[in-house]
Amino acid sequence: MDKPHKILILDDDSDWLALCRDLLATLPSHPEILTANAASRALALIETEPVRLLICDLKMPRIDGLQMLAIVRRRFPELRTIVLSGLEDEDYRSRAYALGVDLFWLKTEMQRNSKLFAECLESLLGRENEAGFRGIQSKSLMDIIQMECLSRTSTVLRITRGSLVAKLWIQDGELIDAEVDGACGEAAFRRLLAWKSGTFENLPPEPSRERTIQKPVNALLLESAQTMDEAAHPSAEPDSIESAAHRKTIWKLSRLTREGADFVVSLPAEGQGEPEAIGTQSSASLALWMRHAAGIAHRLGERLEAGPLSYVNGQNLERQIILLPQGDRTYLVGWPLEATGNLPDISRKLVASWDS
Repeated sequence: MDKPHKILILDDDSDWLALCRDLLATLPSHPEILTANAASRALALIETEPVRLLICDLKMPRIDGLQMLAIVRRRFPELRTIVLSGLEDEDYRSRAYALGVDLFWLKTEMQRNSKLFAECLESLLGRENEAGFRGIQSKSLMDIIQMECLSRTSTVLRITRGSLVAKLWIQDGELIDAEVDGACGEAAFRRLLAWKSGTFENLPPEPSRERTIQKPVNALLLESAQTMDEAAHPSAEPDSIESAAHRKTIWKLSRLTREGADFVVSLPAEGQGEPEAIGTQSSASLALWMRHAAGIAHRLGERLEAGPLSYVNGQNLERQIILLPQGDRTYLVGWPLEATGNLPDISRKLVASWDS
């Protein structure tokens, strides 16, 4: 069995060290957590322990965080680093990134969005050669944007790639503006989506930001994906497995956007594979609910001798949902609360050729 990775937290506040230790103890990979309240102690631990990730405060006595990061970058260049600070100062942020840190998080943002912070840590503990954006390396920028919008958060995403810096403004789950390399609005958003890698971070929201993007984010993602796909495949050459999967994803997103649904989860029979989803990052938890709900409905149908299950229609505070058994698969389709019409029939048409 592989040994767990080691994370070192450096902060002169003992209460904060305890809070971070408790949070990191819940990570799925179960890393070993080391703590230090001074830079000298932290350097001694890094010298003797195979530390994978350093989480460092900035404001500390004697050797401050920036000095510590400069030493680490020179002596331990392979060590991954995160700044976790209470200092909301753009100069400190810029200086930290200039020293090569992987992520810069404010302590208030970490407490407000601890789930995303935990995902960032898991990603940085993973393999170095994974593609994607530093912070969540297994995800594309499209995934990150969808995740923020689906969570209905308000934030500013700052994305860096080398010397280039871009920003995306998200307010209550809606993309309202983008800015990169002199461009703004939709033009900047499309240019940004061409980036294959980089580093992203969450900044505090700016509710007073003027809205320049009016289209729904799914429509923009679809248009951009189609444009990039056409540019990458100008000829009629046979698709590779990877490009065929990409085209299938674009097609599914197109159907989802055209019909006005929020998401679709496709669940195979138990033991026959993993759930697949378009429009949501919660496929695992939704799959568990789908199996539970379908089982209850089937048992109730047998008790009432009502025949096979046709569909289950439900609603919560955020959306309407339709649970549909179709052959050897079960589908869950999420709709906005304001959606009208015969949603079960529309949902059947939407998923009819989903896995064909």
